[in-house]
Amino acid sequence: MQAGHSPGERVGLATHVHSGMESSLQSRDVAGVHDFVLLENYGSEDAFINNLQKRFNTDIIYTYIGPVLVSVNPYKNIPIYTDDVIKTYRNIHYFEAIPHIYAVTNTAYQALKEENKDQCILISGESGAGKTEASKKILQCIAVTTGRTNQVESVKEKLLQSTPLLEAFGNAKTTRNDNSSRFGKYMDIIFNYIGDTIGGSLLNYLLEKSRVVMQAPGERNFHIFYQLLSSSDASLLDSLHLSPNTYYHYLNTSIVSMKDNEIDDIGQFRVVKRAMDVIELSEQEQTAIFTLVASILHLGNVGFSQDENGNASINAPETIATVAKLLACDAAQLTHALEKKTIIARGDSVTTPLNKELAMYARDALAKAIYDRMFTWLVQRLNSSLRPVDDEFNRTKVMGILDIYGFEIFGKNSFEQFCINYCNEKLQQLFIELTLKSEQEEYFREGIEWVPVQYFDNKVICDLIEERHKGIISLLDEECLRPGDTSDMGFLNKMSINLVDHKHFVSYSKAERTMLKQIPRDEFQLVHYAGKVTYSVHGFVDKNNDLLFRNLIEVMASTKNTITKAVFTEKELESKKRPETAASQFKKSLNKLMQILVTKDPSYVRCIKPNNEQTSGIFDEQLVRHQVQYLGLMENLRVRRAGFAYRRTYDVFLKRYKSLCPGTWPNFNGDPKDGVALLTQHLQYNKYEFSMGKTKIFIRYPKTLFMTEDLFQLKKNDLATLIQRKYKTHAARKNFLKMRWAAIVMQKYIRRFLAKRAMRRRRLAVEVLRRLLKGFITRDGEPTEDNMAFIQLSRINYLNRLAGNLPKSLVDRDWPACPKACRDVSIVLHKLYRGQQARIYRKNLSPEKKRQFDLKILAEKLFQHKKKSYTSTHLTPFENVRLPSELHQHKTQYETNQLVPGEKLMYCTNITKYDRHGYSPRDRALLVTNKAIHIVDIKGFKVKHKLSLESITELVVTAEMDGLLLIRIPLELKKDKGDLILQCAHVIECVTFIVDAVKKPNILKIASTSMISHNIIGGKEGQIEVTAGSELGFGKGKTGHLVVTVN
Repeated sequence: MQAGHSPGERVGLATHVHSGMESSLQSRDVAGVHDFVLLENYGSEDAFINNLQKRFNTDIIYTYIGPVLVSVNPYKNIPIYTDDVIKTYRNIHYFEAIPHIYAVTNTAYQALKEENKDQCILISGESGAGKTEASKKILQCIAVTTGRTNQVESVKEKLLQSTPLLEAFGNAKTTRNDNSSRFGKYMDIIFNYIGDTIGGSLLNYLLEKSRVVMQAPGERNFHIFYQLLSSSDASLLDSLHLSPNTYYHYLNTSIVSMKDNEIDDIGQFRVVKRAMDVIELSEQEQTAIFTLVASILHLGNVGFSQDENGNASINAPETIATVAKLLACDAAQLTHALEKKTIIARGDSVTTPLNKELAMYARDALAKAIYDRMFTWLVQRLNSSLRPVDDEFNRTKVMGILDIYGFEIFGKNSFEQFCINYCNEKLQQLFIELTLKSEQEEYFREGIEWVPVQYFDNKVICDLIEERHKGIISLLDEECLRPGDTSDMGFLNKMSINLVDHKHFVSYSKAERTMLKQIPRDEFQLVHYAGKVTYSVHGFVDKNNDLLFRNLIEVMASTKNTITKAVFTEKELESKKRPETAASQFKKSLNKLMQILVTKDPSYVRCIKPNNEQTSGIFDEQLVRHQVQYLGLMENLRVRRAGFAYRRTYDVFLKRYKSLCPGTWPNFNGDPKDGVALLTQHLQYNKYEFSMGKTKIFIRYPKTLFMTEDLFQLKKNDLATLIQRKYKTHAARKNFLKMRWAAIVMQKYIRRFLAKRAMRRRRLAVEVLRRLLKGFITRDGEPTEDNMAFIQLSRINYLNRLAGNLPKSLVDRDWPACPKACRDVSIVLHKLYRGQQARIYRKNLSPEKKRQFDLKILAEKLFQHKKKSYTSTHLTPFENVRLPSELHQHKTQYETNQLVPGEKLMYCTNITKYDRHGYSPRDRALLVTNKAIHIVDIKGFKVKHKLSLESITELVVTAEMDGLLLIRIPLELKKDKGDLILQCAHVIECVTFIVDAVKKPNILKIASTSMISHNIIGGKEGQIEVTAGSELGFGKGKTGHLVVTVN
């Protein structure tokens, strides 16, 4: 069950709670009234349901009937159950807050803590109305409200975890509710003297054990069976001989598939396991529980056949062997107990075989008994885990929570519905008695005359059911215990005879003629306080007897399972007394519960289911009307409204409404009672509309309260304007004074700060100047702190000066002067800076310039300090083409037609070639490519010589200023008739390009001798003679040698 509030009540819940429930009256036309007592037409059932529907449609599920909380299940999550919401309801009065289950819980807790009175909260309603969720919210509220010590936290965790554990074993899916409680539960939460939880105890009532063996269409068995079969622990299932794929008779008698998409059995089993650990169930105890659950599933699969004599026998011995193994008993004894019955009469033992029907009855009875007693053992085990330590018992108070089935009216009502409705009759009787008693006590305390209330006293119905020797339970026990064959019809006849004059009992034999068709012969009708209910007598006698054959008890008492050994005792076999009937046991436990409840101050939560579809937003008026009737809500309202609809203490009433009277506004300094009297006089209350008690004002009619509240809502506008004016004036002046004072303080501190800062600066400046002066004087002496500081400062100043006066160009070699202390650093910095400038210069070079520099560097390596003409060429850029302009077209055509693919022209120039014999000069052009050297006729550009770069063995030049170039080629190249003798005006440039193309710098030889030999074809040699002269010249000498004259 989740809940919420309307826009009127939901906005600002934390602050709205403290504003009082009267403030919600302004939205009563939309959201209805928060307390049914304030209904004008309180006797109208239609008005009651209309108010309930208004609140439900605006997501307000809680409404009061005085101290009773009515809760409608919204079937959706509405976030009003947080810890923050719980804190808003803490330490406030019940009527200071909008309706909420936390308000009921907090009021009960505060009364327990402050007044030292035991409390109980009674939760009732039909299946699916939200009773279990309501009890969870109560436990959640208590857990948040109470202390935080380790012991308290441990107890609270056990209390919270007891719920999922009991739900697994006591709840099941029904057609009305996916998590329906199939047992009644009363929980006592034990508190110490300071209000902390220190323990708890549980009582369970009327577990629907018939569900173990049979479920109605569309329903499931108890959750634990499906949870266990859904377990992911394969070893556990193997040890229990279980499989999710196996057919289990006790589960598949239901139409519902074992796998339910709306129920998370796998996740819930993990929750149950954790709860068992928190409750401190040992591993052995947990195993014993799961073993019993598994044995019941296997027991359901035990089938019987019948021979020609009518004797039953077990069909599958292996199944009974599995059951016996799980129960740790003898399989033969268990088989005998299921097939035969032993009766002991006057000391004699008689064993008779069972027919198939009785054998199946014995099997089912055993399954139900095992489960029922295991459940009772589990509750007792929970109690032992929750029991406080002995020394705390003397100073404890308890708060009980009763989560019990509501009034039930089905299409077919049987023994279970009879017991449930009997329980609700007892609770209604207790409620009327306690409510009237509470009303009478309040009237007496306040000195107001008590007016007797007319109400239906259901004691006559309780007596009809439970009266000794005359009631229905006594007649049922009489039928069950009489000698001979007992029957349900015999029980019905007894009732028809003994209750013939009772106006709340109707059977076919005493019904009027008009009702004969409505009541079959095997049914009877009781006129309960909530309406007429017709019960079928079929099964009453068997369910009341609840017998388990002696043979089966003997077998179960001999088992080694720790739980069955504890719940099936030898004393049970030794006792000659017939076991008490189920109805008598329930009557006794119910009367004990009434004794417990009558000693406590009760609070009530009435839960209502809005529809049977379990869907949010649907309000089935007929279904709700039916529940309003059988919950006795109209009766509750009538009792509450017998006197006055509204009551409040004088101080609370005056505090809220004092603004409506000039005599009480803004403050009333006298007795609050006198102030309320003045207020009522000003509002012109009629004397019959209200009454003045000793501490409270009592208002009889809701319209009087509504009129007062509406006037207050109108007055709020004037009050808001007045408050705004006063507040704005106060806030503005307060803000001005605050700003003025802040400005003065800021000025004071700023002036102080500035003065202190100036003083520190002057002091620091003097110290710095003194140190610098001393350092300057001693700068050339022994190192001291002062002169090192001065030197450091001079270095810093130098670096700063240097940063602003660095050379702008690479060719600028100027460098700022430095002090003595910075000389070494200055040299390093100069070198680094020059390197950086050079790097930047290189980075900015174009490819053409870079090529020039590469060639110039190569020329420098080849000729510097080796050839005299080098110094005259290193400042002149090299050119790729030295041919006259008129030859450029021939060069282009030659490139296009004569160069092979991949061959690229790198350099060309005019040269003079000398023959090897007569040394006659020839004008030629020299072309250097990346693969060869071409010597062509300058006139027609015909190829005269073509040498691949690989064929050149050596380049020879002189060290003088001449342009001689000797290209040595291998002797085997006969076509070229020996080495080439060339004269080139730009010999250094030409050789540099050739060496760059060959990529072999060592191919160059600079001759320092006056005679240079050269090869001629046929292995002969010629001589080149280098002589000094007045001018440069080439020619054949008298000796027949080539003479090169240099100056």
